Amino acid sequence: MAELDGVWNVRRLGGLLPPLAGVRKRIEGSRGETSIGPLPGAPFDVVGLSLRYRAPFTGFVDELRPHADGYLGRATFRGQEFGRFAMERTSTRGGPMADLNDQLNKHIDEALAMENNVLKMLDGMIETTHKQEIKNDLRHHKVETEEHISRLQQRLDDRGASTSMVREATGVMGALMKSVVDMARGEKAGRNARDGYATEHLEIASYQLLERIAERAGDTETAEVARKNRADEEAMAKKIEGHWDLFAEISLEEEGVKV
Repeated sequence: MAELDGVWNVRRLGGLLPPLAGVRKRIEGSRGETSIGPLPGAPFDVVGLSLRYRAPFTGFVDELRPHADGYLGRATFRGQEFGRFAMERTSTRGGPMADLNDQLNKHIDEALAMENNVLKMLDGMIETTHKQEIKNDLRHHKVETEEHISRLQQRLDDRGASTSMVREATGVMGALMKSVVDMARGEKAGRNARDGYATEHLEIASYQLLERIAERAGDTETAEVARKNRADEEAMAKKIEGHWDLFAEISLEEEGVKV
């Protein structure tokens, strides 16, 4: 049915259905899929107002009926109802604008994952830094990072986008983030500075990209968040850049090397 074509948010109403945060149905013509974030979807065939799932989910059928601007659904297995849900349209069909907004949500979420990893990284750096001036800079940037997280989370919330499943499936920041093992190494100051400097520039690049995608999607608020967060990252990168001689000196001292 052409009326079903598009992208739909799914909201749990009752029964044995799990929480449906981030669940979407994408329908085009006689086919569609139910998905969570970027994970592979469960495909189904559209027969009238029935969504009949294909293998390996054969036997599951969603029965729909029009309600307001969307649909109410009965989730059934072999004819037995086990849950109820609502479908609310997010776009008329999965065309360019829908794809653009999906990509924007993904970039916001990746930035959020990045900032959460940086927050953990900063905790380790603060713990292993003994120079008070540097420790103060790190503590200040931790507060900024918490603000970045709050701003990004608010943008996702305002856009009605899910976060948890996307973040769990995203590993793009891993190569540059600290691990618990990294914190156990002997010489810390130089490598902390190196990793922090590289991470700041990765964040700067991510926010440059996020800002431009947000502008193309017409989301001026997200573009402004990207600019605000990037300004803090640029300032922190300059602070690190101004201390290279000190980092080198401390690094050699930690290894017992006198110059």
